[in-house]
Amino acid sequence: MVRLLPRSTRVRVALFAALAAALVLGLGSYWFVNALRDGLENSARARASDKVDALLALLNAGVAPADVPRRYAKGGGYMISAEAANRCSTGLEKQFPESEPVQVYGPDCVIVLPFGLAGQQYSGAPTADGRHYVAAAEQLDPVGLDTIDTAQRLLWGGVPAAALLVGGVAWLAVRRSLRAVGAIRAEVDGVRAGDLGRRVPVPDSGDEITELAVTMNQMLARLDQSVRRQSQFTADASHELRTPLASMRTQLEVQLAHPDRLDWRRSYENAVLDVTRMEALAADLLLLSKLDADQPVGREPVALADLVTGHVAARLPRDDVEVRTEIEATPVVRGHAGRLERVLRNLVDNAERHAKSRVTITLTDTVLAVEDDGPGIPAGQRERVFDRFVRLDDDRAREDDGGSGLGLAIAAEIARTHGGTLRVADSVSGARLELRLPLA
Repeated sequence: MVRLLPRSTRVRVALFAALAAALVLGLGSYWFVNALRDGLENSARARASDKVDALLALLNAGVAPADVPRRYAKGGGYMISAEAANRCSTGLEKQFPESEPVQVYGPDCVIVLPFGLAGQQYSGAPTADGRHYVAAAEQLDPVGLDTIDTAQRLLWGGVPAAALLVGGVAWLAVRRSLRAVGAIRAEVDGVRAGDLGRRVPVPDSGDEITELAVTMNQMLARLDQSVRRQSQFTADASHELRTPLASMRTQLEVQLAHPDRLDWRRSYENAVLDVTRMEALAADLLLLSKLDADQPVGREPVALADLVTGHVAARLPRDDVEVRTEIEATPVVRGHAGRLERVLRNLVDNAERHAKSRVTITLTDTVLAVEDDGPGIPAGQRERVFDRFVRLDDDRAREDDGGSGLGLAIAAEIARTHGGTLRVADSVSGARLELRLPLA
């Protein structure tokens, strides 16, 4: 495919600017010259009309046409005829030499030169009795014509020069702007996966290029954060999977080395526990990957009160921890019932692991809260608890119960994908986590 325009943005912008300037200036010059010429012609016609009025006044007063040149001494350029103007002038060309300014055909045909020249402006009218017709001619002002000719010569050379000047200025301006774009492109071209800490230079022009540079830096910052988070997530996941795998390998090696000294059934039970832990961890990782990808899921109205009561009824009771419910309202949200139930399950599981004796689920018009009477979460750690594979202090450790450290992270991601928030709120004792979702 043949390209009609150059590839360079600078050349294209300069070309379009020059063409636009040439078009605008050319049309403006054409209008200006025509306006000047129209003014000259209107002025000449006005003078001719004044001359006609003066001649008609003499004729209407009874002055004979042949006597009018002696009575009107302001100059020539008129004709008095009882016939059409062309018949009188035709006879003039045949009978009178051009050197005589006043040419009289007869009592009803008088011409005073110059009359009938190219470029003259005319005005005419009949006498009051209709016997004669007067036509007057006036030449255009020679000073005005010289002015128009000068303006035309200036514009013929000035319009192309001005168009080239506009194109050159546009080329320089675009070149200056694209210099910053080139610096941004060069910096971005050097960014690699392991070097996302680099940032593009931000020009101080305050224009769209500055906004582009700021946006690029924000994008690089998000990518850097995402890659760091993904790397940390991969390392943590590998560590979490290594523990049960190492435990299984140790048990199998010991069992193979001492088949008569160990209990096979006990070894199998421990292996099943490790496999179960890895299966749960793999399921959590898969769910997090889906949440990170924002994969769409079916949504429907979900009554949170029914969700709470159904979850509590299905939980296996513990002798040392009581789960209470305080339902003060029956809000309805729009979302995925299974994932919202997963949020509630993760919150209650987390609260049970750290509660001394009681977990309370409170539901109001706007908040679903889960509170325990355990050691609580320090104020400085309230944001970190939603990170993946985070271990806090010993009071909230999870080494003894096989927790993967993904429960609150999954709950927070589900809340985000539903347009809601999950946060750690102030509590008199223990930890209080509040879920807020937009109502349906």
